[in-house]
Amino acid sequence: MLSPLPLSTLMLLLNFVATLFMTGVIWYVQIVHYPLFSRVGLASFREYEALHTNLTTAVVLVPMLVELITALYLCYERPSAVSALEAFVGAAMLGVIWLSTMFIQVPKHTLLSTGFDEKVHQALVTTNWIRTILWSLRSVLLTWLMLKVLR
Repeated sequence: MLSPLPLSTLMLLLNFVATLFMTGVIWYVQIVHYPLFSRVGLASFREYEALHTNLTTAVVLVPMLVELITALYLCYERPSAVSALEAFVGAAMLGVIWLSTMFIQVPKHTLLSTGFDEKVHQALVTTNWIRTILWSLRSVLLTWLMLKVLR
């Protein structure tokens, strides 16, 4: 029978899974979904943007909250193989992701909710690279941390 994981290891595992999930989502959004906004058509764009916002929130809200809670937890208690610096770097990257989401991407979606605007759309695609790169780096970091803990 397997012994239960220590809480700090379980939190690291949950953080790892949530990060990998969000990295997959953000790459799909960056390469496929956001670029296709310009193909929706002006007549139906407002409805499309509203649906996009609601459905995307339904998909990412729980994983983002799990990722945030576990990243913060790991700053205070972590497996012995994980340094405080590694935990804080991971949390800092996540902090920038959340700030980018709240202060860059959400306002751009708010502007787009009134109708398609090419400049706002291009700014959304361009600034979303912040989150795409940081979630990718978090995936690398969390993979490294998981490998350290598994050794």
